[in-house]
Formats: sequence, C-alpha cells, structure tokens
Amino acid sequence: MSGHTMHAVTIKEFGGPEVLTPEDVARPEPLPTEVLVRVHAAGVNPVDWKTRAGQGMAGLQTFPLILGWDVSGVVEQVGFGVTTLQPGDEVYGMPWFPRAGGAYAEYVTAPARQWARKPATVDHVHAAAVPLAALTAWQILVDTAHVQAGQRVLITAAAGGVGHFAVQFARHLGAHVIATASAARHPWLKDLGADETVDYTTTPFEEAAAGVDVVVDLVGDAYGRTSTRALQTLSPGGLLIAVPGGVSPELAAAADAAGVRATGFLVEPDGPALTSIADLIDAGEVSVEVEKTFPLAEAAEAHIHGEAGHTRGKLVLTAAD
Repeated sequence: MSGHTMHAVTIKEFGGPEVLTPEDVARPEPLPTEVLVRVHAAGVNPVDWKTRAGQGMAGLQTFPLILGWDVSGVVEQVGFGVTTLQPGDEVYGMPWFPRAGGAYAEYVTAPARQWARKPATVDHVHAAAVPLAALTAWQILVDTAHVQAGQRVLITAAAGGVGHFAVQFARHLGAHVIATASAARHPWLKDLGADETVDYTTTPFEEAAAGVDVVVDLVGDAYGRTSTRALQTLSPGGLLIAVPGGVSPELAAAADAAGVRATGFLVEPDGPALTSIADLIDAGEVSVEVEKTFPLAEAAEAHIHGEAGHTRGKLVLTAAD
C-alpha cells in the first residue's frame, strides 16, 4: 500500500454481516492533539454488530462507516501539540466512542489523551480485547457504583467481555462477587474471583442471590426481563446498573417502588483509567480472555461468531503482524 491509503472494512448501509466489505480507503492524518496509530489488533464488541444492524450507536454514524472501537497498536505519527506520546510507543485505547472509532482498519487517529500505554505483559491481541469492555466494567464499579470492600455485587452474563472484567475488578475492590453464567463457565469464574456462581439455565438468580448492594446487569430486559428481576436481589437503597437497555419508565417505577436505585450507563474514552487497568494487568491481578481471533478481512465471520452468543471473553481482529 502507498503511504496515503490503507486496508479497512467498511459498511455503506446497515444490515447483516454481509455489509462488511474489505476495501482500500484513504489513510487518516492526525490533527493537532491527535496521534496516528498503526493498528495491530482490534477488539470486537456487541455494540459493533448492533450498530452494523442499525441499532446500538447507529444513530450517531454516517456512511461510509468503519466500525470498531477497540485498538492496540503503535504510534506512527503525532500531531502538533502532543507531548505525552511519540512515534514507536505501543498504545491501546477506545477512540471516539460513541462516535465512529474506525478500528477495523490498518490506521486510526484520535486525541492523544484517549490512549494509554499498552500493558507490557500482554501482546496486541490481548490488549485489543481490553478497552471497551474493561472501561465499561471499571467506570461502572469505580466511578458510578463506588464499590467498597465487603459489599455484595451481582454480575449477570459474567463470562462475557465486560462480565469477566467486572468480576475481576469487583474482586480487586474487595467485594463479595456473585456471577451468573452457564455451569461450564463456573470454574473459570471462580478462578477470576467470583465467590458465588449461579447457573442461569437452571436457577433464577433472584432465587439464589439476596442482600446485594450493586447489580451489574449485562443482559437487560430484552432477554427475560433480567433487570426487572434483578431488583428483587437488592438491599434497600441498593443500585442496579442496567447496561444494554438502560432504564425504561417501567423499570424506574419498579425500582422506586422497591426502594432501590436504577441507572443506565454508557462508557466513555478514558486514558487515565486505561493506565490503571494496564497496571493491574501487568501486576498479574487481571487476566484477559480471548476466545478467537480473525484476520481483519474476515470481520463478517467475527460478527457471525459473536452474534451466535456465549463467547467466553472477547473476539479480536488482527490487522498487522
């Protein structure tokens, strides 16, 4: 490729995985305060395929669109004013979310302070699995719920991308962690720090968990009214964070009637938090689970795999050796 073009996967209309099209496009150039990053790997998240289908963050996008918000790579060029990074630095980040991040490509640009140094103890594939999922879990537990040692935290869909980080961060904060997942995932979740596990396929979690201070619901009311059921597990004044679907008027009313709180949540770019997360990874306190990788050009196959459900950890696209 010339210095002004790059390989990318684009979509020109919302639809199924078949709208993901590998092609050559213009390479972006960094504006002042931005850096150009050579993408080595890009994480795949549920918001990617939801947006591709016209849901998720679709209302904020324009065509042609390059999906993806998880990046691990190397700084290629810095724009005017950047003093925190320089060419050659290995970085990871979640550029621009919820606007288009352009991660399904060989290069991306974003403000320097949306990036952080990549964890030194993991490769680019595993680093790319971190930003969106880990920042979601971190900002929920640390910044929104202010979880304290000794509190009881219930995490639904605990074996997924956000869930497996939430289990580890809650454990790091000293919480008693209750994780829902299929039985096959329970030994792994116990290794990650779950104190109790509930097999959602056989046991309604609201019958197995009580006295909970914080519920991190990663399923939502669209599937079995999980958020509404979760209210039953909370202690008076407890907090439900409903991630996929947010808080409907009905859910808000039910929470108020139960004497508990409920809030939606949307993750934000956060370089300092990524630095804290990298420190935990490098200290061996947090591990990163990648179920499968796909070449960049096979992004459609990654979406098909992800939409089938039940991924353990994350899926990652590889864009460079």
